[in-house]
Amino acid sequence: MNWLLDLGNTRLKVAPWSPGGPVGEVQAWAHGAADFAPSLQRWLSQLAAGDRCWLASVAGSELTATVAEALARSGHPATRVRTLPGCAGVRIAYAEPSRLGVDRFLALLAAHARGPGPWLLVSAGSALTVDLLDATGQHRGGVIAPSPEHMRSALAARFPALAYAGGEAHAFATDTADALAGGSLGAALGLIERSHREATRLLGNPPTLLLGGGGAARLAQSLGIEHELAPALVLEGLAVYAAQAGSETQ
Repeated sequence: MNWLLDLGNTRLKVAPWSPGGPVGEVQAWAHGAADFAPSLQRWLSQLAAGDRCWLASVAGSELTATVAEALARSGHPATRVRTLPGCAGVRIAYAEPSRLGVDRFLALLAAHARGPGPWLLVSAGSALTVDLLDATGQHRGGVIAPSPEHMRSALAARFPALAYAGGEAHAFATDTADALAGGSLGAALGLIERSHREATRLLGNPPTLLLGGGGAARLAQSLGIEHELAPALVLEGLAVYAAQAGSETQ
């Protein structure tokens, strides 16, 4: 069995995968929680001899090392996945591909494996990222912005009078908490809709929008563009990467 590990800025997600099959059931633990280490150890204790682990991480180096060391101590050292200039039919737009986050790289692999596209990939996690992949597998680039939650945190840190919690998003709010909720959500939606419009203009036809990340469901409720929810896109890309690596060693 292969195990796919996606270590993000807030959570570790793991899923089983066998070559030729789909990604299995996803488990996730917040690595800032007190029970993270015990949860990781319980999961490691269930791995079988010969199981192989693949690790993609955008977390800090200390946390990444902690997880990698736990895997190695359990007898399952992980293959660390990093961004490549090209893989599985995808070509990265960055002149220095290593500067593209491995999560975005893997999402591109997953999208291309779903079909020829074009695809517009949106991840609503700790940051909001948007990437465009054309029908040939060429990455056309992307943008990064704060998530709605981080927009509000930044405003509160800079302007204490705007440190309002909660609120409901409305087009035109009648109190400050709702205005902050609506403004931060609207900014994110506006970026996605603008990116979709610009992608359509650039490519001549509209891309399919794939929406993932922990904030995807909230965005999906208000997004005025047809889309597909893809909560495990990074893990899907890890499976594509692992399958490619396996074929190259045969």
